Amino acid sequence: MPARNTLPHGSWPTPITSELVVRAAARLGEVRVDGTDVWWSEGRPAEGGRSVIVRRSADGTTTDVLPAPWNARTRVHEYGGGSWAVSAGTLWFTHFADQRLYRLDPGSDTPVAVTPEPALPASVRHADLEVTPEGVLAVRETHAEGGHAADVVNEIVRVRPDGGTDVLVSGPDFVSDPRLAPDGVTLAHLRWDHPDMPWDAAQLVVRAADGTEHVIAGGTGESVVQPVWGEDLSLWWLGDRTDTWSLYRRRPHGEAELVLDVGTDIAGPQWVFGQTRYAVFPDGRVALAYGRDGRDRLAVLDPRGEPRELDLPYAVFRYVTAADGGIVCVAAGPSSEPVVLRVPLDGGDAEVLRPARDLGLDPAWFSVPEHVTFPTEDRGTGIAEAHALVYPPTNPEATAPEGDLPPLIVHVHGGPTAAASPALDLQVQYWTSRGFCVADVDYRGSTGYGRRYREALKGRWGILDLDDVVACARFLARTGRVDPARMAITGGSAGGYTALAALSMRPGVFTAGASHFGVADLGALAAETHKFESRYLDGLVAPWPAGRAVYDERSPINHVDALDTPLAVFQGDEDAVVPPDQAEMIVAALRAKGVPHAYLLFQGEQHGFRKAENIRAAMDGELSFYAQVWGFDLPEAEGIAPIEVVR
Repeated sequence: MPARNTLPHGSWPTPITSELVVRAAARLGEVRVDGTDVWWSEGRPAEGGRSVIVRRSADGTTTDVLPAPWNARTRVHEYGGGSWAVSAGTLWFTHFADQRLYRLDPGSDTPVAVTPEPALPASVRHADLEVTPEGVLAVRETHAEGGHAADVVNEIVRVRPDGGTDVLVSGPDFVSDPRLAPDGVTLAHLRWDHPDMPWDAAQLVVRAADGTEHVIAGGTGESVVQPVWGEDLSLWWLGDRTDTWSLYRRRPHGEAELVLDVGTDIAGPQWVFGQTRYAVFPDGRVALAYGRDGRDRLAVLDPRGEPRELDLPYAVFRYVTAADGGIVCVAAGPSSEPVVLRVPLDGGDAEVLRPARDLGLDPAWFSVPEHVTFPTEDRGTGIAEAHALVYPPTNPEATAPEGDLPPLIVHVHGGPTAAASPALDLQVQYWTSRGFCVADVDYRGSTGYGRRYREALKGRWGILDLDDVVACARFLARTGRVDPARMAITGGSAGGYTALAALSMRPGVFTAGASHFGVADLGALAAETHKFESRYLDGLVAPWPAGRAVYDERSPINHVDALDTPLAVFQGDEDAVVPPDQAEMIVAALRAKGVPHAYLLFQGEQHGFRKAENIRAAMDGELSFYAQVWGFDLPEAEGIAPIEVVR
């Protein structure tokens, strides 16, 4: 180990550069098992964010099934998910460019369009695909000319190989999870209506062959997600009637029964289609993932016993899927980026099917998070604490001068019903290896802690989240872990809103900030956004437009008179969730007041940056901004071009 250099926090040299963050990076998505083959999706920043489908054959050969420019990504709900499915080697997928449904048969290199070209570009979209003997089930989203959210229609359809389409479910505002029972005729699906989001109230419905429907679970005050049929025609799902999303089952002609409540959420919020946190096996065993103390456990539940937690060096498990004799999933840990993993049900060594990229780094470079619970204001919620994953500065080759406390970055996740993840994220390690402390806050409203914790934010977005991020920063400063004069707040989407709101409505705590496609005007968001979220703020803030005064009160754009904290703003010019004018309103206000700020608008980016060059520009730009504001030097070897700071 080389001698440790003594340098101020923030200026430590590190091999974890923005170039390393994006080099050969891939966002691992859904996993499917097709016979002896395992398929998964990879989002690749180096290819403009293209979503590639990959197949691993039984002999270990790995093949990119979709060559460029094919991109298996859907825009249903704007967040997508469930954009592909496979059966007997035939791949069905939605192509991002035109949103048409395509089929790729075994042995062919050229996908064939199944659905006709719509009258308006990308106006007919498909997601949540499931292959059946007669074709593929899908959620179809149809947009009318004019682009008004109220005119968008969501339905469950069956698309035949010749392109013929049958509408199976129509009428609810939203539908998802079309799942055909093993009898080939009974259909289960989820439905919900405005103003609810799927984590507020979603019904599990079974549709018989004669078209009659029966509500099995869910509704007002209960969210149901991820229905799965067992081979014995038992129907399984995750519901939160006991506060946490727990495992339920209904046997044929029986009643709903609670199978397992672990005291924390098994499921997460249904922002995207295709999530799977458990899998049912033919012998009645269930594999499932659930969180505890800031990390996931993967367990096997015997029909007559308790869950048996598997001893694995990972802390996050997603897309849990049943395979012959084992579990296939995406797994990650504090020192491992996501891998595709096969785990035997009956013991034995786990097998990595798709390894993480070789970073060429000793694990000593990686900051391991601590799950921290800290006090916060109750405000009548009955909950006076919140949580965070706190990453200390970590660099085996550098140390700070005695008495030099690290700067803090409070990261606010999007959603706001998301949650902090302990999986190795080089975008976090980018900061910690330079001498920053990072706190990833699970403010009230986050998932993982049950419905009561999640619903504490109802009507209080722009209040409780601000309380909690401020309380976290003050807690870390009060306990001597960070420098109170150098505390920044950053976030994207809903996290960007909280960052902007904290700077403008809780001034004096943070001395710098960054907004990545963050919301500046809640009223504009309520009036302009897409169908899926068009009534979301009714629950988080107040009914729109009747509650306009509340929206005005909590919108950062209306508090720019108090916004005197240096701010960097990053935005995509094709963002349909948070349109660019939201960012530009804040930038104009900063310019008018003479507050130091920086603004980067990225062409061709939607909600969230997917192109490697833009991910790098946003990361290096934010670092350069803090260096200029707080007055520390960047390592010369990286050659980071200074972002323009307008003063």
